[in-house]
Amino acid sequence: MALALGACSTLAPAPLRGNDFSDVTPHMAQRRPDVLGMRVRWGGTIAEVSPKNDHTCFQVVSHPLDETARPEMDDRTNGRFIACISGFYDPEIYAVKREITVIGTLQAPTIGSIGDYKYVFPHVAIETLYLWPKQVPVANMPAYDFGPDPFMYQNPWFYGPPSYPWMPW
Repeated sequence: MALALGACSTLAPAPLRGNDFSDVTPHMAQRRPDVLGMRVRWGGTIAEVSPKNDHTCFQVVSHPLDETARPEMDDRTNGRFIACISGFYDPEIYAVKREITVIGTLQAPTIGSIGDYKYVFPHVAIETLYLWPKQVPVANMPAYDFGPDPFMYQNPWFYGPPSYPWMPW
């Protein structure tokens, strides 16, 4: 039973499953025009949200995906990309630093800037957008700390005899 549950925990959420994605990274897509039209599954943290009249675009700091298709939150990055989807997505929900994974088709790159630095953003037309739940940090507490063992002085074979003067030992 535990083995079966462990196997289920490594599956990607249903909307993100599949293996018909190109292995092109955002860095590769910046330099190669032959990747247009390829289907990709990329993810990372939102750097900027731009709601427009009929669509919303996200500027995403790309990170490698783990086996569940969730972005790995470390210092490795594959660059940035722009991902756009039709409709309104609230910037308070899809906020900066939230993790997303997108599935979509590569379009012509978008020329933009990060600060004063000119940047070529690979552009993804989103088919599937998945907002990952926030990870709540767990307090650093010892597990199963129930205090002292209430029977520790009642087991003379393990702890030795108690040294009470009224005991006949």
